[in-house]
Amino acid sequence: MTQTERITHYEELLDRSVAAAEKLDAALEAFAAVQPLVRELDGYYGGADWRADLADDEAGRLDAALKRGVLSEDAAYDALAENRRLLRRMLEVVAESMEG
Repeated sequence: MTQTERITHYEELLDRSVAAAEKLDAALEAFAAVQPLVRELDGYYGGADWRADLADDEAGRLDAALKRGVLSEDAAYDALAENRRLLRRMLEVVAESMEG
């Protein structure tokens, strides 16, 4: 590899790492901002209010036009599970990165 090729190569690495860090920073800010909402959803899902709302839905007492994906067992469960997976993945990435 020539000097010019080497510098060009490492310049590309620098540009990619800076761009990825900027994107990650923005994503982490957004992810961190919703964590209180995720905890609130976790408290609702499967709780007394959720069970009452689900029962009313199943009995046909809710407006048919009401968006209520949160009452499906899969949607909330999957969203909470994905949040936990991402938290674990972040820990893995940090651990792997700190080893190097």
